[in-house]
Amino acid sequence: MRSPLDGAVGERLALDAYYADFEKHFWSSADLGFWKLERQQTFKEPGYDSWEAFARGEWEESLRLLEAGRSDMEEYHRKIDRHGFVARRIRVVEEPLSGYMQWELHALRVRDQCGGTVHVIAADQVTQYEDDGPLPEIYTLGSQVLYQAVYDDRGVLESVRKFVDPHLILRCQKFIKGLYDAGEPLEGWFDQHVATLPPPSPQA
Repeated sequence: MRSPLDGAVGERLALDAYYADFEKHFWSSADLGFWKLERQQTFKEPGYDSWEAFARGEWEESLRLLEAGRSDMEEYHRKIDRHGFVARRIRVVEEPLSGYMQWELHALRVRDQCGGTVHVIAADQVTQYEDDGPLPEIYTLGSQVLYQAVYDDRGVLESVRKFVDPHLILRCQKFIKGLYDAGEPLEGWFDQHVATLPPPSPQA
């Protein structure tokens, strides 16, 4: 099977234009909510203090910084609730976990506990959709817009592709929701697969 984008290209946005566009649309996502699919197993997130600590090999500091951001995350999701929608994401995971994925699952657990519901799904459950390559990193904001994140060779966000075709947006939203429904809630999965792991190696 082909990916849900099915060859659609979209409009390329530089990051500054994307951030402004995202903010414009995000808070009016109440009709369908926010749905995100994350597939890639390793990223770099320069500028994010917890990731920076992880990349330096300061594991306990990276976890402390995640906890330090909890109150802001709780307020963020209270604001989402006041706007009448829920932010949900499905995270594809490959085991054994990459160091980055181990860190990210800790970050996602805080998000999940603050109201940003996260499910996980094993990579072998999505390979049927990857005849033309790994699933794209995509997310829908209500019925208004669909974005595809584009990363450089280092795994750093480089730009974004924007789609406004309502049929494509609805198809991708349904696709992400289907994976989400087939996945497992992060909390229980985390306890079994992540909580007992030793600290990961620093990310080069």
